[in-house]
Amino acid sequence: MRLVTYEVGKQPRVGVVEGEYVVDVRGVIEIVTHRRVSRTLAARPAFKAAARALAASGFAPRTMIELLSRGAEWRKALGVATGSVAKALDPKMAPQGLFTPLASARLRAPIARPGKITCVGLNYADHAHEQGIEPPPSPIFFLKSVNTIIGPGDPIVLPPNSQQPDYEAEFAVVIGKAGKGIPEEKAYEHVAGYMILNDVTARDMQHGDNQWYRGKSCDTFAPTGPWISTADEIPDPHNLRISLTLNGQTMQDSNTSNLIFKVPYLISYLSQSITWEVGDLLSTGTPPGVGVFRKPPVFIKAGDSISVTVERLGTLTNPVTGP
Repeated sequence: MRLVTYEVGKQPRVGVVEGEYVVDVRGVIEIVTHRRVSRTLAARPAFKAAARALAASGFAPRTMIELLSRGAEWRKALGVATGSVAKALDPKMAPQGLFTPLASARLRAPIARPGKITCVGLNYADHAHEQGIEPPPSPIFFLKSVNTIIGPGDPIVLPPNSQQPDYEAEFAVVIGKAGKGIPEEKAYEHVAGYMILNDVTARDMQHGDNQWYRGKSCDTFAPTGPWISTADEIPDPHNLRISLTLNGQTMQDSNTSNLIFKVPYLISYLSQSITWEVGDLLSTGTPPGVGVFRKPPVFIKAGDSISVTVERLGTLTNPVTGP
């Protein structure tokens, strides 16, 4: 499934992308709860089981974190029910608001306020090499604060006190099950899915402060989306092409197979001392080609457009505004 947060009448809703439409999760639950489906569909064993699971959960989730908190089996039931409803109903004849054309849907950040945005530095060997340093012997973690989160199409607003804002294409993990002390072999049990994150960074702040927090945490410096692709859609997260274009020109182009520290290791490693919570984000690092290490350096500016593409996850595009 592709899970989205989108806007209806200026109110956020959670939905599932089915083909060319966003299907409202609340609407699906109302349909299966009140059995407003054809007899043929209602008689299908898979749909009946999914409908029972959704009906038993009570109220429809209002946010993505509420949805993820229902657990993997609930999400599986949602996928079955939503797919069945989408195939059975004509969008033109369906209840109002159930289907929204994806092309016109106002997508928001999939998770508006994650509890933690944990990022990994220097996690591509070739990114370390372009800086003239050796890959680290253990993961380097840093945090971005929640004020950085924006969604597809939202502007990256450059602060007036930075002259070196930079881009970083990243592949992010969405935590779907809380845990601490997680064995590496069980790490995937805690993954709800994956999405794109652009780790925008003010390099002059990062290097001038001799630490990364301020330069990584300016307002709007974490574009995310366009949706969460659930884990079952991505059988191998370590074999995905990742690229970034700036005004149409390719600046980064690599593959997650080049990650030094893989997803299960990162989840397990950090969980030995810090609890993962549902809705937390783990951004796994950026490949080579960032602006600061180009010759001459390339920094983003107002009027630019940045697109990050990760294979099987789609494309996240954001304009740049500011001084």
